[in-house]
Amino acid sequence: MKKRRSFTPEFKTQVVLELLREEKELNQLATEHEIAPNMLRNWKKEFLANASNAFSNKKDVAFEEKKIAYENKVESLYKTIGQLTVHVDWLKKKSEQALGSGWEERTGYKDRF
Repeated sequence: MKKRRSFTPEFKTQVVLELLREEKELNQLATEHEIAPNMLRNWKKEFLANASNAFSNKKDVAFEEKKIAYENKVESLYKTIGQLTVHVDWLKKKSEQALGSGWEERTGYKDRF
């Protein structure tokens, strides 16, 4: 059984560009690269169908969406840090009220941070 070959997008692009230059015929290129002519036709058709994507701003939109998501995540994390800071301060105050002054040394709290 013959192993199925796979081709990188870069290789496909290179071969299709050679085909578009029309310096060699489709059958000649297919023979040189040991590729079926129908496969080259399909690659060319797909390449031409997607050529307009090279000039679209979809990349910019996707980047902006990722940037906004990242900024929202950072904002959420800062909010969480603020809430935890308030909680720690409250716990320190309540610990002093319950355990008296010097509670930090007795419990080893200062040694941990």
